[in-house]
Amino acid sequence: FFFFLCSPQHQSSTMKLTLSVLAAALASANAFTASPLATNVAFSRSSVVLEASKNKAKIASRTKWAEARGYGDKPAASAEAAAAGLMTGDEGLEYVRLTNANGDTSDIYLLGGVVTSYVAGGQEFIAVRPDAKMDGSKPISGGLSHCWPQFGPGEIQQHGFARNVNWTVKSMTDTTVELELAPSDYTKEMWDKEFLCTFTVSLEDDKLATKMFVENKGEESFDFQAALHSYFTVSALDNLSIAGSFKGKEFLNKMVGEGEMQTEEREEITISEEYDRVYKGVNDPVLKDTGTGKALTVSNTAGYEDTVLWNPFGEEGMGYNNFVCVESAKFDPVTVEGGATWTGDMSLSASAL
Repeated sequence: FFFFLCSPQHQSSTMKLTLSVLAAALASANAFTASPLATNVAFSRSSVVLEASKNKAKIASRTKWAEARGYGDKPAASAEAAAAGLMTGDEGLEYVRLTNANGDTSDIYLLGGVVTSYVAGGQEFIAVRPDAKMDGSKPISGGLSHCWPQFGPGEIQQHGFARNVNWTVKSMTDTTVELELAPSDYTKEMWDKEFLCTFTVSLEDDKLATKMFVENKGEESFDFQAALHSYFTVSALDNLSIAGSFKGKEFLNKMVGEGEMQTEEREEITISEEYDRVYKGVNDPVLKDTGTGKALTVSNTAGYEDTVLWNPFGEEGMGYNNFVCVESAKFDPVTVEGGATWTGDMSLSASAL
């Protein structure tokens, strides 16, 4: 059912190991540039003004989103962050805010069941892109986004449907929320299986813990892939390194030709170009940010066996310099027999460098 190791944001028309379409698209995009008009002073000045306007709009977008979440320099932010429970965002989407005794917080949107924020010790660790749509018109671009029951392209829509639909609040306390996703007419049109997904987020004193629990409620087995398309904040890419068991491991570098298997020689990964890399058998990444003086440990203790690193280097509109995707994934299809279950456990813990 699923054969191609695919990372998000780069669609492919088949499940084979081919990126020819992507390569052609990139080549086309690079070719589509304005011709130089050095002698046209009026045009040059207009371009500068337009670029400044675009940059201003991007900054305003990022600032608005940060303030809407209650994180920024505004005095009211701390009072807002202290509240817990079901809330409604500025653009109408519902989310659950968790708080603990330390003053840490986490936000989980019902659309997609996506965790969009984890603030520990006053530091935000989860990123949402400045171009994200928060009105329900499309899946939220950022956070810990579900890719289920498919990762990447395949027989159903890109990344499956779990990120496109509203999850139901099954239970909730100040520090824990349990969300549920069951089959609907919408999901059955794509994937007519008897499943029940439960996603639990717990804001503990020293970490944010997540659990994806998949149940096969039918008699026949089914296959699926699972991933958390995780966006993490970065003060700047120049300040970032990613440690883990990367050295000596083979990885798929999807930015070379049609995709090329290479061997990682570094102890820690740094990013200075566009990244789309699949590391099978690596599930212990640690993000180190010298700009904040913080480290974030991603602990995949069940289910998630692989790691994807992705960054759209140079894409200002996406805010590329302030996030990196370090995704917890299970690429090889999981077969769950009738009445059986599967669990994916991932937690985040912050510390000083």
